[in-house]
Amino acid sequence: MEKISAEQNFWNDSQKAAEIMKELENLKTVVEKLENLESKAKYISELLEISDAEAEKEIQKEIENLEKDIEQLELQTLLSGEYDQNDAILTIHSGAGGVDAQDWAEMLMRMYLRYAEKNNFKARVLDESKGEEAGIKSATIEIEGLHSYGYLKGEAGVHRLVRLSPFNSDNLRQTSFALVEILPVIEEIKEVVINPDDLKIDTFRSSGAGGQSVNKTSSAVRITHLPSGIIVNCQNERSQAQNKEKSMKILKAKLHQKFLEDQEKEKQKLRGEHKSAEWGNQIRSYVLHPYKMVKDHRTKFETTDAEKVLEGNLDEFIHSYLKFAAIRK
Repeated sequence: MEKISAEQNFWNDSQKAAEIMKELENLKTVVEKLENLESKAKYISELLEISDAEAEKEIQKEIENLEKDIEQLELQTLLSGEYDQNDAILTIHSGAGGVDAQDWAEMLMRMYLRYAEKNNFKARVLDESKGEEAGIKSATIEIEGLHSYGYLKGEAGVHRLVRLSPFNSDNLRQTSFALVEILPVIEEIKEVVINPDDLKIDTFRSSGAGGQSVNKTSSAVRITHLPSGIIVNCQNERSQAQNKEKSMKILKAKLHQKFLEDQEKEKQKLRGEHKSAEWGNQIRSYVLHPYKMVKDHRTKFETTDAEKVLEGNLDEFIHSYLKFAAIRK
């Protein structure tokens, strides 16, 4: 691939060249991880030649770290889907539960932003609709990083929260719901052709903090795809052109998702199957009262450290889902 990228006419097709360069960077990252494993293994073998108590403690520590690194690489072998190595677009919608649900949606947004930060992914809020009293009605986040879609795809579905409500005077127990959608960022979609005549593009003033002049001009963009009725927004970029570019990226991902869902519905129709839509399935419960527990209803993995999970420590849930999905497949 490096040889191909060094060819004189490599950048003639800039889109294909960019895809190759991205894949090359991804492969370099994997090679770097393998080289680090070799270095750690070599260091452990050197420690094994020293027979004292201090060395034994250090060896045990290094072996544990090495096992974690190997497990991370093994998990990457489960990310074999067509778009698993792509960036992700994550959208959160508040559901049943009023103000509590909007607050819950904001808690989830914070959780995923923390997860991205902990895993060195680049996360950017593209659009956010605030609730009247608290929380958010919806938010769209772009998460960039190797396999970010592959890791996060299992987060799609309904997330349920049980807690004592901070929004009623009686402090009663409240159950709230939020829907999480995960889509891969796809630059070119063979199955979906977007006709510019099918798009209605509106501009409006951003309601977010934005940059220096974002709120002074109509920089926010809303695109409506007339045949499907899909509507996408982006308002947090500095210029109208940037917001339009991000909106088109989200629209492509949503149209591709619709294409796949329509295909699956047709298959089920031909097979005579009746299944509920995936987005409608409750995938995880977060209980903060009367006890603390977070449980995934698909994998049955659970933990009592709910605060840790809400701080973005999702690795165990994500890993258990990837293994569960691989076995089911």
